[in-house]
Amino acid sequence: MAILLSTYNGEPFLAEQLDSFLTQTHSNWMLYWRDDRSADGTVALLTDFAARVGPKVRAGLPCGGHLYVTRSYLTLLAAARDGDAELFAFADQDDVWLPHKLRRGVAALAAVPAGVPALYCSRTVLVDARLRRIGLSAPIRRPPGFPTALTQNVATGCTAILNRAAADLVLASKPPSGTLHDWWSYLIVAAAGGRILTDPEPGVLYRQHPGNLIGAPPGLLRRGIAAFRRGPGVFMGIVRQHVAALEAQPHLLSEPARRDLAVIARGLRGGMRERRAALRLPGFVRQTWPEDMVFRLWFMLG
Repeated sequence: MAILLSTYNGEPFLAEQLDSFLTQTHSNWMLYWRDDRSADGTVALLTDFAARVGPKVRAGLPCGGHLYVTRSYLTLLAAARDGDAELFAFADQDDVWLPHKLRRGVAALAAVPAGVPALYCSRTVLVDARLRRIGLSAPIRRPPGFPTALTQNVATGCTAILNRAAADLVLASKPPSGTLHDWWSYLIVAAAGGRILTDPEPGVLYRQHPGNLIGAPPGLLRRGIAAFRRGPGVFMGIVRQHVAALEAQPHLLSEPARRDLAVIARGLRGGMRERRAALRLPGFVRQTWPEDMVFRLWFMLG
């Protein structure tokens, strides 16, 4: 098991995350870390942790300039894949892992046949900056997969674990510049016909604070309102980027995904009739009705 940790100015919360790795009941792991040119004490914390833990921590990967989040995590994934790891767990710098986090992911992925790409993810416990409980992340109400992966990412990166076949697939693909590593991993594994394994048992204390790159507003209504306030521009932009990136790599996709993708691409480029046809595709929906209503409005408006 490889734990992949990309950091950037993570000093305020990093020590608690590192300590939570040591509480894991699945103890056969190695930490791969890379810092994206932090200006605080992040690297010192990681260096001290490596000295304390020893061979379970691989020396930090060279920075090589700002890669930002997606390229940084894919760099870590490539380095770990070149080792002997069979499973790859993304880790954020500001969360805390519950002791069973890795064990449950390993057990779920063990049931997947060799060579079949699979991604495991779980719910999270939402907490504030001081780890006080806010609530739970949203449950999965509709089956994950493709084409629903184009509408929404349900594989929160701090919970995601890839098997080796999924890691190979992600690294063989070319993500668009505007995507995040977790959404792209979920999307490409789903589009390839791989397995998406969701766990209703939370495995992570997902810290919500002003520095979050991506947060998780609790509550069905609040998520719908948050989606509406973001507006269609950014959302439809990433949908178009994802569609274009998948169209450019048809050899990585399953035949059903290629057919659905063609309908969706025609909708994005066509008129109202083509867009209605895309929205009739089974599974081309978001998880909750407020979010889905907003999505359908935005898709029809383009």
